[in-house]
Amino acid sequence: MGIGTKNRQNQTAELCREHLRSSYASQGTLVEDFIHEIEGSGKSQDILAWGRFTNMDRNTADMLGRLDETFNKWLNGDVSGM
Repeated sequence: MGIGTKNRQNQTAELCREHLRSSYASQGTLVEDFIHEIEGSGKSQDILAWGRFTNMDRNTADMLGRLDETFNKWLNGDVSGM
């Protein structure tokens, strides 16, 4: 895997985490739980999991919209799409 790909994957992961933390600041603990559920933690951490929210166009607004939709479903107990 090229360094450009790794950088892009890291940027996607960081953008998603920052978006959740800023958009849902009042739900900090839940946001952190969701982040850990998506990417795992420790040795099993996988930042590639954030790629499920991207598409071929790499449209950031679409990606964050899918992320918000998934987070809100998760908050409501609907984990069927995860």
